[in-house]
Amino acid sequence: MNRQSLPAAAGPEFTWSLPVQGMTCASCVGRVERALRTVPGVQRATVNLATETAEVQADGSVEPGMLRAAVEKAGYEVPVDTVDLHVDGMTCASCVARVEKALAKVPGVARAEVNLATETARIGLAAKVDMADLVAAVAKAGYEARPAAAPAKATASRWPAWWPVAVAAALSLPMVLPMLLMPFGVHWMPGGWVQLALATPVQFWLGARFYRAAWKALKARAGNMDLLVALGTSAAYGLSLYQLLRHGDTGAAHLYFEASAVVITLVLLGKWLESRAKRQTTEAIRALNALRPEVARVRRESGEVEVPVSTVRPGDLVIVRPGERVPVDGEIVEGSSQVDESLITGESLPVEKREGDRVTGGSVNAEGLLAVRTTAVGAESVLARIVRLVESAQAKKAPIQRLVDRVSEVFVPVIVGVALLTLAAWGVSTGDWETAILNAVAVLVIACPCALGLATPTAIMAGTGVAARHGILIKDAEALEVAHDVKVVAFDKTGTLTEGRPELVAAEAATGDRRHLLALSAALQSGSEHPLARAVMAAALREGIATPAASQVRAVAGRGMAASVDGQDVRLGSGRFMQELGVDTGALAGRAAELQAEGRTVSWVARVDGAPALVGLLAFGDTLKPTAAGALRSLHEQGIRSVLLTGDNLGAARAVAQALGVDDVRAEVLPEHKAEVIAELRRGGEVVAMVGDGINDAPALAAADVGIAMSTGTDVAMHAAGVTLMRGNPALVGDAIDISRRTYAKIRQNLFWAFAYNVVGVPLAALGLLSPVIAGAAMALSSVSVVSNALLLRRWKGRA
Repeated sequence: MNRQSLPAAAGPEFTWSLPVQGMTCASCVGRVERALRTVPGVQRATVNLATETAEVQADGSVEPGMLRAAVEKAGYEVPVDTVDLHVDGMTCASCVARVEKALAKVPGVARAEVNLATETARIGLAAKVDMADLVAAVAKAGYEARPAAAPAKATASRWPAWWPVAVAAALSLPMVLPMLLMPFGVHWMPGGWVQLALATPVQFWLGARFYRAAWKALKARAGNMDLLVALGTSAAYGLSLYQLLRHGDTGAAHLYFEASAVVITLVLLGKWLESRAKRQTTEAIRALNALRPEVARVRRESGEVEVPVSTVRPGDLVIVRPGERVPVDGEIVEGSSQVDESLITGESLPVEKREGDRVTGGSVNAEGLLAVRTTAVGAESVLARIVRLVESAQAKKAPIQRLVDRVSEVFVPVIVGVALLTLAAWGVSTGDWETAILNAVAVLVIACPCALGLATPTAIMAGTGVAARHGILIKDAEALEVAHDVKVVAFDKTGTLTEGRPELVAAEAATGDRRHLLALSAALQSGSEHPLARAVMAAALREGIATPAASQVRAVAGRGMAASVDGQDVRLGSGRFMQELGVDTGALAGRAAELQAEGRTVSWVARVDGAPALVGLLAFGDTLKPTAAGALRSLHEQGIRSVLLTGDNLGAARAVAQALGVDDVRAEVLPEHKAEVIAELRRGGEVVAMVGDGINDAPALAAADVGIAMSTGTDVAMHAAGVTLMRGNPALVGDAIDISRRTYAKIRQNLFWAFAYNVVGVPLAALGLLSPVIAGAAMALSSVSVVSNALLLRRWKGRA
């Protein structure tokens, strides 16, 4: 969406140009134009179907989000580009809210999501926006930003990250230790001027970061945690300095230098521990990135040469020696070996690989020398896509975070207001303004907006990270949150609960000529990659049957195949297809029923030129996955009902359901009707997950509350799903739901503790029941405890 200023007599006017997807005809054009004209401030709207763009003339009150919403309400889509920023200087949930608001005000920004734990902002653009404008908006809000891909500013410091904490603790200890010894009759408290000398560098040197951040917040007319710390510690320090200057170092002065110094020390300690813990939550991303080799050994005409992986191109022959990491995605053309894919798929045992098998970049070649023909490198590799999925999930917000965002918007102003009320109430009622100041300081210091901001993202990062290590890729935080409440799981059959490698177990001709039946079937299926087609071709090859040429071959969606073979119109497909064609299958109906009762999939072959005539039937057998029964048991133990949703015949579906203990069977469902069955299951008010692996499962995956795709299937299925299983193991379905439930439980626990700290701590501080030192310790502990609680998810181990 681009904008141009137009000269006008009355106020500024702009022309917006926005892309529109989904239009197919002139009536679509009219509908989009009418929708845009209903937006207040729009003078004119013209839509071009050929270029799929809309030109909108509007006044300055119109924002791109309003135009986008109007188009979407009309049933069309305005595509949104995404950019990422790294944001420095955020300390709490109110910082997150402020950065989001600042970015949302930039013309062309459709949405902005900021993650405190990763210190990143993901911005959806409905218009072309200069990156400099986004960085400037963040800077105006009081923070620093840079494109996520840009390197951080180099720091020349050779000191460890904990040195400010150590120095602050060393300077504070001479004031804290005597306080601890006083109950034992030991009075070692240094003099007032010594306390001033110790506290001043802590306050204004080591604590300078709080003043800088607070000043930026004030310039942006907002508040944050740093403002609370700066106000609270400055009040304690200022009161002590006033007392010291007024009474001198006589012992009559009540000094609180230790309170200001210890609060800053504790907050610095909390921030250091928090940053360490946050680094651990991103461990999954670092581990995945570490799998990428820097060089590859490529076979050239002159021999083997080592080149940077970035220069390898599809088609290059890469040599992988025993013990080396596979540098690219590819297909083995020479050699055989065992390959360790555990860090990519979660599979603990090495996988046998031979010529024709695919290998994934990042996996480890165990024993044999392999020559691999490159199929994908760089951003198109499986590993790169996994990293993008995990990063995307960790950057997005869970719906529950919206509550925190609403609270954080008013948090700091409310706390400052409570502190002022505390000061006034204590001062007026008791006349002891020193105590009033200390209680107000305690209120400022104990408030924990940082814990609120970290509660949800740290749990999501830990949960998605540990899930990725076990071969479960969760596309976004919403899928993670919704999955915890799944009550029904619908499974596709072929390739999901079965191996997806069926074999032809019976071929029975209505006329008795079995070889002719197989020849016709092979001709129909010769151009297909469907598993059943491969089974037919393999059977014909084994029996030495020549495959006649077929013409006009086409697939009939959800029904079967059609072609012309030796001048005859031939059809192959389901019983439903035969009924629609008027083919009488009665001659083999009894045999078909027997085979279906054994769990076989039955397809029919017929000639339809002239009077439709049955040629015969084919029966296929597919092996159940060894882990399928255990997967269904795991779901039942979690209180989840299972449904088998398949296009196969009822007999075969029931046989599979009985063997696995599936609760409900929906058989002979056409691909376009699978989504309708999912919608029917959802109408009962239950949260429904759909598990599939094929193109025909994509609509059902999208229709479910949570779509779960097998990575052994098609890319279409994986794009439609919110969760991708990196192994074709159905037991991972139960694990995905289990980690979702555990992560959601951690989110609720974290939010409870974050709110509890404030709901309990602030009133106690206002009532004078907490000293500033204890309040500071509680504030530091709140963030650390929230992040540490989230990190407990890293101990999770799935069953699969």
